[in-house]
Amino acid sequence: MRHIEKTPRPFLLFLSVYLLFTYYFTASGLAGDKKAPPYPIHRDITVTVFWIGEKTRGARSQSNNTMSAWDKRWVRHYGGVDTPHDRFGYFPSSFFPKENPFYAALPYNDFRGRRKRSAYRVVYWAKEKKWKPWESMCKNRWIKIMKNGKTAYAQWEDVGPFLNDDAAYVFGTARPRNPHNHHAGIDVSPAVRDYLHLSDIDTVNWQFVRENEVPEGPWKVIVTTSQTCWK
Repeated sequence: MRHIEKTPRPFLLFLSVYLLFTYYFTASGLAGDKKAPPYPIHRDITVTVFWIGEKTRGARSQSNNTMSAWDKRWVRHYGGVDTPHDRFGYFPSSFFPKENPFYAALPYNDFRGRRKRSAYRVVYWAKEKKWKPWESMCKNRWIKIMKNGKTAYAQWEDVGPFLNDDAAYVFGTARPRNPHNHHAGIDVSPAVRDYLHLSDIDTVNWQFVRENEVPEGPWKVIVTTSQTCWK
């Protein structure tokens, strides 16, 4: 009769633990390496420059930028008028702003009196948290703006140009519906203009980015965290 040697039990126990730990850490590593897919890039979009405190004129102009779609006291909360002409680096020369001078506007508002029901369907990140009744899903989100190999980052702080309901463009792949200013689809602040060396009417590529994807830069000297203010 042939004698078969049994594998010692301590060795089997060690092997089991080793395989278990190997599987656990490998699986954890794979899970950790998974990144959320990037948001779509909007290419060759006409960009115009606007600023906090700008008083617009003309039949086709937007409402004055002394207030934003989400902040009735925008100028006060910012610290003053963000004049595009008298600058100190990327800041207005007459005061140090209380909020981020790198800001932008896109033609969608998640509120119309109260939050739009459609916002939960169209806004990419609508399901990432439970939103307070007065909390905008859009305000303060980060936008990556690209021009000629250079990249700036800005926070979404107003609605426009001209439209406030172009979800198919902002959260989709459609072209901007706005017929004015060469179908402009994004407004940017003087700081973004200066960083990217933009003309008053120019073209850029842009996409939404997550906060942890925003690198250090002048856009992080002051980060806007304030929420809606309609009183």
